This record gives sequence, structure tokens and C-alpha cells, in this order.
Amino acid sequence: MATIVVDHRTLAAEQVQAKSPKAGTRPTARPEPARPQIAVDGVVIPHAAIAREVQNHPAENPAEAWTEAARALIVRELLVQEARRLAIEAEPLEDEEGRRETDEEALIRVLMEREISLPEPDDASTHRYYEKNLRLFRSADLFEAAHILFSVDWSDKDAFAAAVESAKSAIALLTEEPSRFPDLARELSACSSSSEGGHLGQFTRDQVTPEFSAALDQLRTGEISVAPVETPYGVHVIRLDRRVNGQTLPFEAVRKRIAMYLKSSVWRRAAAQYISLLAGRATITGFDFGGAETPLVQ
Repeated sequence: MATIVVDHRTLAAEQVQAKSPKAGTRPTARPEPARPQIAVDGVVIPHAAIAREVQNHPAENPAEAWTEAARALIVRELLVQEARRLAIEAEPLEDEEGRRETDEEALIRVLMEREISLPEPDDASTHRYYEKNLRLFRSADLFEAAHILFSVDWSDKDAFAAAVESAKSAIALLTEEPSRFPDLARELSACSSSSEGGHLGQFTRDQVTPEFSAALDQLRTGEISVAPVETPYGVHVIRLDRRVNGQTLPFEAVRKRIAMYLKSSVWRRAAAQYISLLAGRATITGFDFGGAETPLVQ
């Protein structure tokens, strides 16, 4: 049976949804307030420990990183205290790369294994998930294409208009003589692919811009775009050379992966509820843990 790795930082993140500033705004620099002493049932979590933990919690600003680091260490302390209350004994494990658990990490692992026991997902539930999420189990469409790129300074309307006209002229020439595409790419394209006659090789949708991908969907194999295609990189003339449609993977090929995902998802929710219960029983000072007063399970 696969083992779910317990990480107190991840468990802490399950307890709260971080609030991010609105797009396009920048946090205003303010003097850092004095931080209160944090304790869990009288056990103090030193500020120095939180400062070391901060590096594991990238955030929009130092205050947010500090908050998430403190939350992670509170979760760790809650779990360690509960493991000791239950007189749990645990032998630290070592992974294939020689990394060894600390004594506290071992205690947390055994505690969670003991306190959170979940049934294995059955075939009915895994197949139901598969049917509802077929798009997740479809291999990506593959494309081979060539293009001619006319670079653009988007702040210069005249330059943009000139690039569009150049692309239209190239399309007109290619309508009469499509075989000239490689020569025009070498002569006109601002892309490094110009040396290859504009050929971009094989790629998926995720590797090109949405505008480029949408233009490919309008083309049949061997066709050249009938109008210039605008993307953040400039104005393009595109030729589709080959398309290989993705295939949906059979259920048997992904059944184990789905089962592990479902079990992990349920486990994480159960772990978050368990931690909320522990927090509700504990006295946490110097920090608003959030939701601890109303544990999700009784």
C-alpha cells in the first residue's frame, strides 16, 4: 500500500486560504510590529524557529510568510504533543537518498497513520472520477508547424501597422507560391527558426500562446494562415505541417493513479479536520489559528 507523506507545512496550509493582494497592486511598506510570543499549551515556539521556517513559505510579503511559518510550527507542536500524550513510539525512517526523519517527524508520521485510517477507493468511485474527468486523462495534441514572425513594438502604432502589412504581403506571395515559405522565412522572419525555414519542430498547445494555438485549429495540414496572426511576440504567418490528435488513456492505465489521488484528497481533508480538533482542545496564545474554536469533527 502506498504511503502518504506527512508534512506539517502542507497540513498547516490546509487550515487557511492565504489572502493575496489585488493584481497590479504592490504592498505598502510599513514598520514591522512587535510580534507576540506564541505558545501551544504553554510550550513556546521561539521567534528564531519561526524565522528559520520562513524560507519554506514563499509569500507576497514578509508578514504573510511569517504567519504561515508560525502556523506550520503550531501544527507541528499540536501533533507532537498529541503523539506524546498517546505515548506513541516511532523509529525514524530513512529514504532511498539517505535522508533520515527527525524524532519528531517520525512521531507525527506514526500518529497520523494511527489516527487517520481511510478505506481504499473502490473501482466504482475511481471509474466515476475517470468518466467525469476524461480530459485529464487525454494525451496532448501534437503539432508541427512553421512560421514567419514580424516583430512588433506594441507601443508604436505605425510599426504595428507596418508589420501587419508585411505579413499580408507575405501571405499574398505564398498564396501564389506556397513553396517559397522557407525562403521567405529565412529572409523576413525575426525568429531564430528562420535559419530552419521557419520550422518550429514538434510542440503541444501549452508550449505556444493561446492565439497561436487558436490559429492552428483553423488550419488543415499543409495550409497557411489566410490572415496575419497576432500574439504577444508579434505578427505571424503560420503553416501547419502536421497534427497528431491526443488519445484518451484507457481506465486500466490510470486506475491506480486515480485511486491514489482520491485517497490522498480524502486523507488531506481528514488530516485538516483532525488538526482543527486538536487546535480546538489546545490553548494557543499569541496567534489567531482560525477555526480552532469550532473544530470540524467532534
